[in-house]
Amino acid sequence: MPPIRLACLVGLMLGAAAAEAGAQQTGRAASPESRVARAVDPRVFRAHLEFLADDALEGRAPGTRGGAIAAKYIATQFERLGLEPAGDSGSYFQRVPIIALTPQPSLAVGGAQAAPLTWKKDFVLWSMLNDSLVNLHADPVFVGYGIVAPEYGWNDYAGADVKGKVVITLTNDPGLRDSTIFRGKILTYYGRWTYKIEEARRQGAAGILMIHTTESATYPWTTVVSSWSGPQVRLETEPSSLQMAGWLQQDAASRLFSQAGQDLANLTEQAWHRGFKPVPLKLQLDASVRSTIRRSETQNVIGRLPGRGRLAHEAVLIGGHYDHFGVGAPVNGDSIYNGAEDNASGTAAVLASAEAFVGSGVRTGRSILFIGFAAEESGLLGSQALATNPPVPLRDMTAILNMDVMNLYGRTRDFSAVGLDQSSLGQTITRAAVAEGLRISTNQDALVRGAYFRSDHFSLARAGVPGTSLESGTDYVGRPAGWGKAQQDEYVAKRYHQPSDEILPWFTDDGVEQQLRVIVRAAVAVGDATRQPTWNSGSEFRHAGEQRTVHK
Repeated sequence: MPPIRLACLVGLMLGAAAAEAGAQQTGRAASPESRVARAVDPRVFRAHLEFLADDALEGRAPGTRGGAIAAKYIATQFERLGLEPAGDSGSYFQRVPIIALTPQPSLAVGGAQAAPLTWKKDFVLWSMLNDSLVNLHADPVFVGYGIVAPEYGWNDYAGADVKGKVVITLTNDPGLRDSTIFRGKILTYYGRWTYKIEEARRQGAAGILMIHTTESATYPWTTVVSSWSGPQVRLETEPSSLQMAGWLQQDAASRLFSQAGQDLANLTEQAWHRGFKPVPLKLQLDASVRSTIRRSETQNVIGRLPGRGRLAHEAVLIGGHYDHFGVGAPVNGDSIYNGAEDNASGTAAVLASAEAFVGSGVRTGRSILFIGFAAEESGLLGSQALATNPPVPLRDMTAILNMDVMNLYGRTRDFSAVGLDQSSLGQTITRAAVAEGLRISTNQDALVRGAYFRSDHFSLARAGVPGTSLESGTDYVGRPAGWGKAQQDEYVAKRYHQPSDEILPWFTDDGVEQQLRVIVRAAVAVGDATRQPTWNSGSEFRHAGEQRTVHK
């Protein structure tokens, strides 16, 4: 948005906020947004946080006693507030079936050129089927970045039939090398490994291997090995043509391409340019994956505040995940991974927002669904289950407002959330923040590392539902410049996914109250709007949004 238009928009919003303050001073009725915002009670938030982060819940891991207690607690609170159950069979619970496969793979160039690769040194590989043994003998095809992006005029699969073959792709997207295409160094979903696998499945491939570099993946090979050599946890769903997926270490990939008479560096250079055509590699890959299988189950928890009028069948989602890592390896004598910030705080915020709506008496035109997502730490599995088996049709889900790690450090002058540039929901959030006297700030590092793709709202975005996940601002009242970022860095370095993520004596609820007031304002605005939020023209989720409204 041009600076002049942005300034005008902010000026209009500030004027509206001032007008509303004047209305309250003169005794006129407050708007529904203000009524819900004023009903936010940080004491309610703190009470829920204290319980959910307590040692008694043993870290809330999926499939454990502590995880079950957390789910039951959320459901009990929904029932206390009078929310309607919106889960399976008239309950508050939605089943999330989980399968974990621990792989023992092998990979070799077959035929006369037979040459095995070394697991963990050269490659990692896992089964995409729910079977204990999968064998694959197929020809590989290099498909560049493996991207089909109509809005960018890009199709790496153009003219190729890869059915039954193994596609080999680069990671990230071409903007990493050319700032004039895609979004430059800002990672789009097309650059994520999850997208590469999804597109390979859509194309009918039997397997996919993704070439790793630290720059393109944004993490080292050691992260690949630690993340993909152990149990691969996912929703148990119907199988497709895709039998296995994995990563190739860059040097191993170069050797493999050389065996096929191709130069990886040269082909990588070609793949940066529009019009690249897939290149068949003249060799055969022999792959096998033996898997130890473990099945389990957990639950999402869903409560509904019914809307009023003709749009009551549609819904605004307010969610946060309640799971964490349970009891694990001791660190400094502590083995309970409490997950106070991540994400007892977000779950407590969902419950506090529900209490604010009920306490205010505000009922929006659309219904509000309050959700405790399960198994986020296992790979967004709870939100994937919700998107796969939605409690209301996807076309009727207007937006998701996700809360993952609340600001427990103090009041700020700014408000931040991921994906505000993706859809018109960004304008709604901006207006809500301005009404609370906050300016919108953007975390550039989060854009580059693809933070939008790493929390539960994203599962719904892939299905076409506009959404955002809030972040903490960084401009703290009474603190020097840079203090907020220093606190975030310290959390990541010392407490993130560690037993030390506990309730600390200096935590404050002031910043949470600010965030919640913005979220509930935005929820009321979306709930009462005449139209649903729409994806922006340059968003990679625009097509999914159009398909959602037409076919779902």
